Amino acid sequence: MPVRRLAYPPRPTSDDMPSVPKPRDGAPGERSGKRSAAAAGGGGLRLDIQGLRAVAVSLVVLSHSGVPYVAGGYVGVDVFFVISGFLITSLMLREWSREGRISLGRFYARRALRLLPASTLVVLATLAGSWLFLGPLRFADYAKDAIASAWYVVNFRLAEAGTDYFNTDVPPSPFQHFWSLAVEEQFYLIWPIVLIVGLKLFRRRVLLALPLLALAAASFALNLHLTESSPSWAYFGSQGRIWELAVGALLALAAHRLHTIPRLAAAVLSWAGLAAIGYAAVAFDESTRFPGHNALVPVLGAAAVLAGGAAAGRYGAGAVLSLRPAVWIGGISYAWYLWHWPLILIVPAAAGFGEHDGPLRLIAALGGIGLAWLTLHLVENPMRFHRAFKAHARRGLSMGLGLSAVAAAAAVFAAQFPPVLDSGVARQNTKETIAAASDPRAALTALLQQRVEKLPSNLEPSMRDTAYKRSAVYTDDCALTMTDEVQTQPCLYGDTTADRAVVLFGDSHVAQWFPALDSIARKHHWRLYSFTKNACKVSQITIEYNGGPYSTCDDWRAVTLDKIRKLEPELVITSSSNSAKLYGDGDMGEAWEKGQAETYRMLQQGRTQVLTLLDTPWPKNNAVDCAVAHPDSLSSCARHRSDADPKPEVTEAIRAAAAAEDVAVINPYDWVCAPSGTCPVVVGNTMVYRDYGHLADGFVEALTPVVEHELLRRFGADLSRRPGA
Repeated sequence: MPVRRLAYPPRPTSDDMPSVPKPRDGAPGERSGKRSAAAAGGGGLRLDIQGLRAVAVSLVVLSHSGVPYVAGGYVGVDVFFVISGFLITSLMLREWSREGRISLGRFYARRALRLLPASTLVVLATLAGSWLFLGPLRFADYAKDAIASAWYVVNFRLAEAGTDYFNTDVPPSPFQHFWSLAVEEQFYLIWPIVLIVGLKLFRRRVLLALPLLALAAASFALNLHLTESSPSWAYFGSQGRIWELAVGALLALAAHRLHTIPRLAAAVLSWAGLAAIGYAAVAFDESTRFPGHNALVPVLGAAAVLAGGAAAGRYGAGAVLSLRPAVWIGGISYAWYLWHWPLILIVPAAAGFGEHDGPLRLIAALGGIGLAWLTLHLVENPMRFHRAFKAHARRGLSMGLGLSAVAAAAAVFAAQFPPVLDSGVARQNTKETIAAASDPRAALTALLQQRVEKLPSNLEPSMRDTAYKRSAVYTDDCALTMTDEVQTQPCLYGDTTADRAVVLFGDSHVAQWFPALDSIARKHHWRLYSFTKNACKVSQITIEYNGGPYSTCDDWRAVTLDKIRKLEPELVITSSSNSAKLYGDGDMGEAWEKGQAETYRMLQQGRTQVLTLLDTPWPKNNAVDCAVAHPDSLSSCARHRSDADPKPEVTEAIRAAAAAEDVAVINPYDWVCAPSGTCPVVVGNTMVYRDYGHLADGFVEALTPVVEHELLRRFGADLSRRPGA
């Protein structure tokens, strides 16, 4: 599943402007006054590094604002990781050269004083803006994100959430950009200790680099693996990102040699590095498999700019990067990034526009420049340089912990008083109305015809339960994720001791019918088996996942078909989302029809019959978020049935395959859309959808009598009737 590429430009905590190391003698392990500045830094100002920060943050901001042609601007965070590793390692090595030791207390105090005052301010402001303008549905999650951001673990929270197939269309958190700050701080929990041990053990620079090389190699290998197997962990997890900071740190170990690069070669190197960063920003987009090997482009590009800039002089990329506007933007890059993302999300919402209002997003992000300048001069610098903290590491650390605690406490407090969702009058109870009717289908049609413009005051289930609660197939781990290959749970429901058996087979769009089918199975004494895997089609086709073949689907489908045939059920109910991309060349409709017919032939043997539920109509967008954003104009969230099928050619292919193999078909559109063609998001007092494409459990439960009537009409209570007979 795609991962939202949000970046954060880490700000190095060097007390001075970025500097280039001066060549000096000595080895890292020496204990004398000639202790290496080789590994140290110090010396001339590197204004080009400030300019490189400006390039990185500008690319990220433009990308997040939806500006065309810079969709890959998220690579700016990779550039910042390299800069951070280079400068902070240089800082520690200068301290070792100067004092013969590295004080961990001073190191962490400097980081706390540089980073936490501004980040705490932004966390509190974002929390307030979320409460006021982003609605009540997801505020509890945003409060948790704020707490995780305050304690530098939000990247783990985001990585875990990204493994949820149903989070694909969930709006991003206004705190999501804090992920890379967390990654960086997790790196600096271990790297200073590793560096200190290395400096004490090794006298030669090449040996000092060995543990860092091992760490970088392991992290890069893990990055390659995770990019294939778990994209969200590859992107947000620190495990697969450490190598990027390590590249900068390795460059710092060699900094004493950078000035020896011939000027022409250094100039070419710096320009080539800048070009590589620009190429990645323009050529990459949301479909790029990232980080993976593609992250080498911006990472090595940034390293090349840093390496070449030390000796290139006015002939290198520094001629541009050292210009005053670039240096100025680089100086406020940390604060600008902290502000830009919450502004992009909150300002359009406050103005009453949707999240995709591109021009307003860009205007809001650019407005963050002013806030960044004020933050730098009124918050960052006064705290960072205050003599009460600068000379006392313990005070600095205490202040940092106190600021994190304040931000976390504010989020906990705010979560106790979430915003309230506006609602209208009470409406008919959907479930009770259909259940009490002598003709459930007619009662459903009547409810569908009633226009619901405002959210009912008696909405049932609640909006949050609709969006977040899942049926037993999910809580029992019976709906496999994209990476799962084997179903280890029995996944048996209904009347588990009955003789007759029904099987659910397909992806999440057959699993969505479980609440109704489980109730029907218990009532009529059927065993109900669930075999579902997210986004895995029943058709014998290979679809694309994460830029490659969805091979775990193909393997699971083959194993599951064997299991179903051994069960010899009376009925197999199949359904799949028809939204997918065929892997490789070929006509989607033709391939799907052929593959669907093959699956039908494999299933429909002996006493086993097959029923296909066609895909349900899709809403315009995430229905619960739309309803929360427009609680008094729900018609703006509705869709006409003629526009609700994302792949009509696939629907026709399934129909054709079913007709060829004598398989029963049910079209659920009449259960979801009114006779007028309108497919509402609220029927009676119940939400129809739980997200961007799945029916809500509460609505499916309400449909139980309608589904039951249709199944009994076609197959009978003993499942022996032949629909075509």
